[in-house]
Amino acid sequence: MANINVYIIAEKNVEVLKDEVYLKDIAKIYCSDENVTAKVKALKIFTFSKELEQKLKKTEINRQVINVLKLIEMIEASHPGITVNSLGEMDVLVEKIQKRKHKQPMQFIKIFVASGICFFGTAFTIMAFHNDISINKVFSKVYELVMGQPATGYTILEISYSIGLALGILIFFNHVGGRRITKDPTPIEVAMRLYENDVNKTLVATADREGKSIKN
Repeated sequence: MANINVYIIAEKNVEVLKDEVYLKDIAKIYCSDENVTAKVKALKIFTFSKELEQKLKKTEINRQVINVLKLIEMIEASHPGITVNSLGEMDVLVEKIQKRKHKQPMQFIKIFVASGICFFGTAFTIMAFHNDISINKVFSKVYELVMGQPATGYTILEISYSIGLALGILIFFNHVGGRRITKDPTPIEVAMRLYENDVNKTLVATADREGKSIKN
C-alpha cells in the first residue's frame, strides 16, 4: 500500500446523531484506490460517552474537539504506507445532538417569538428615530419652501419617503417574501456566518485551554 495518497478535507463544525463518530462523518475523503477510500471512511474516530451525556443538562450539547493531526495519526496507523494530506480545517468541532431537537414545537415557538421581537423592535426603532429628528416638521418645512404654502395633511413627501423606506429595506435584506432578489448573501446571512465562525473558534480555543480536545 506504498505511495498511495489520501486527501482529507475536515469540516469546521459537524452535528452527529449517533454515539460513534466515523471519519466519513467529519471529513471528505479522496483516494485513487477505492478500497482504501472505503476503509478510511469507515475508520472510527471517537465514541461519545453515554455516562457524560446523562450528566449533562438537557440544554447542553455534548461536544468534542478533534485535531486533524490525530486523524492523520489514526489513518496512518490503521493503513501503514499511505500518505495523508489535509486540505481542510485544523480542528473539528463535533456536536452530538438529539434528532427531535429540530422538530420540537418549542422550536417553532422560539422562531415566532424571535420574529415578533425583530418586527416590532425594528418598527419601534424607526418610529423613535423619526420622532427624534422631528421628521414631520422637516417634511412640512420642505413642502412649504417648495410649494410656497403650508402643508395640509399628508403630502407627496411622506408617501414617497414611506415607499422608499420599504423598498430600501427589501433591497438591503435581499428578500421579497421567500424569494431572493439577487444571488448575493443577505446581511443577516453574512452576520450569522461570522457569528458561527467566532463561536466555533471560541469553543475550540476553550477546549484546547481546558485540555479537552483530542490531539496527536
